[in-house]
Order: sequence, then structure tokens, then C-alpha cells
Amino acid sequence: MVVLHYTEMSDASAALRRLCDPDAKVSAHYLISEEGEVVRLVAEQRRAWHAGVSYWRGIRDVNSASIGIELDHPGHLLGYREFSTAQFEALLPLLARIVKRYDIPRANIVAHSDVAPSRKTDPGELFPWDRLADYGLALARPDKLERGDPFDNDASFYLALERFGYDIADGRKAVEAFQRRWRPHRINGEIDGEIRAILFQLLLDRDRGLAR
Repeated sequence: MVVLHYTEMSDASAALRRLCDPDAKVSAHYLISEEGEVVRLVAEQRRAWHAGVSYWRGIRDVNSASIGIELDHPGHLLGYREFSTAQFEALLPLLARIVKRYDIPRANIVAHSDVAPSRKTDPGELFPWDRLADYGLALARPDKLERGDPFDNDASFYLALERFGYDIADGRKAVEAFQRRWRPHRINGEIDGEIRAILFQLLLDRDRGLAR
């Protein structure tokens, strides 16, 4: 899989120093500056320490099965804003090459918040997932919700959320992570008919073989 992050630091130089500091005990395979410069920090065949305690689709050691890409960005802590065009345009060919080389399903191009919902919010609700989906590099948000709201209670929604891939140990945070990715205009941690319908459509598409 590929995990996308933001650095939540003042600039790329500060992020680079931290990612190269052994005492920080954090690393990533790539860092992309806001100006679009791509720096490889760890060979793709080697493990990088970018995901931390995380889970996705049965994998509890995400670092062992993923490539981590850090996006130079101030994050929610230092002034959350849109991601730069130059940075996104640098991400596209890098991600396309990685996906092709390792035959990575679109469903496994994920946010840090997807794999660590109780701890992380990056890259956040302003990351342009829809544009990545236009290039076939991420799943698109379903534009047609065929069955409406199919779940009669919250427990069935949580079970479906876990089936899709999320760690539901902290239910509210898992819902927030799902909303951040699939309904970014309203993130409140509450289960409602809209997100139930979105999740059901995602699972329906996957069962039909349309979500690889």
C-alpha cells in the first residue's frame, strides 16, 4: 500500500532534518516539498517508520507493507490550507510509478488518518483525493448511491467499516477518519444516513470487482 502524510512542520528543510534524525525515530520513503521537489529518503525495498501504530485491511504492521510519502505542509497545527499545485503535480508521476511497479490496488492508496484514525488526521480534508481518482490513483467517492441507507443500527455500520478496512477500536475516531476521506465537507464523528450510504456503495463496488 501507499500511505500519504503531511509533515505538519514549518517548511521542507525542517521536515527533512527531522526525517533524517535517528533520535526522532521517524522516516519516510519520500518527501515532496510545496515547490514540487521530490527527495528519496529510504529505498522502496526497505522499511520506513512513517505509519506508527496502524492497521489497514487486516495488516497490523503497516510499515512492513507500505511506502510512505510525506507532503511538506503546515498541517492543522500550523495553519491548514490547500495543497500546492506543484506538489500535487510532483506526486502524480511518483505515485503512478509506485502503483505500477508493485501493482497496488487503488483501495490501498490511503491517508495516514485511514490507517491510524485514533491518532492522526493527515493529510486531511483538503487533500485532493478526487483529483487523484481522476488519474486512477485512488478510489473515487461514489457518485451514485444505489441503495440509500442500508444499515438499521450503528453496530452494523461499524462492522461494515471494519470490513472495508478501518480499525474501529475507537469508533468515533474511525467515523471521523471515514468522513475526512469520503465526506470532507462535514466531519463530526457521528453516523448518519449519508455516510452509511457511501460506505455501503464502496463495499458494493468492491464486491463487484470495481474498486481495485
